[in-house]
Amino acid sequence: MEDLTTALLRTLFSYFFLLILLRLMGKRELGKLSVFDVVISIMLAEMAVLAIEEIEKPASLFYIPMLLIGVLEIIMAYVSLKSKKVRDVVDGSADVIIENGEIREGAMRRNRLNMDDLMVHLRQKNVKNVADVEFAVLEPTGQMSVFLKERKDPVTREDLGMFEREQIGPVSYKGLPIPLILDGKVRMEALDKIGQNELWLKREIRRYGIKDIREVSFCSIDERGIIYLDKKDKPPLQ
Repeated sequence: MEDLTTALLRTLFSYFFLLILLRLMGKRELGKLSVFDVVISIMLAEMAVLAIEEIEKPASLFYIPMLLIGVLEIIMAYVSLKSKKVRDVVDGSADVIIENGEIREGAMRRNRLNMDDLMVHLRQKNVKNVADVEFAVLEPTGQMSVFLKERKDPVTREDLGMFEREQIGPVSYKGLPIPLILDGKVRMEALDKIGQNELWLKREIRRYGIKDIREVSFCSIDERGIIYLDKKDKPPLQ
């Protein structure tokens, strides 16, 4: 009975202790937490659980470290306000993933982001086609900010290896744009869906001077038959 009473008292104390501590540390929306904020939250939660479970140990053994973490977080937040370098180290920095309609493969690799992840982010912003995007920025929180082009004209050959042109053939489906090539690999199920084959796809990409499908980072087609194509970045010179 004594153990139960102690556990209940520690639970109540932990609740109000964490409530006050988190209010002092400042609050953000859950979706806007940085990696550092998530780590701090996990550590505080773990210590609070141990304080309730390990009733045979002094409560100060848990609450003093929690208080120390709270003080360190407040200090780091203050230092981050004064120094952008510290903010970049602690919270990370934003990275441009799409610029002027062109996918930046280097930024994708740095952030360990694949084409499927990118398409999910765009669909969450109600963007159907990569060609409609002027800029897409991956924020330190993991959220993606997407800025659409003011004009959605067909993209020209001058757009740094990214092309878009009018309908090239019959399209037998309705829905979102379908990726035909991801990271240099053909998606045969996508070709089947639009009633075409790999030979047709190779013939189409040769129109842009691309001889090898492996040179293509991303290629999609929409229900109007308009193709979007993005070439892979050239490897840096040694």
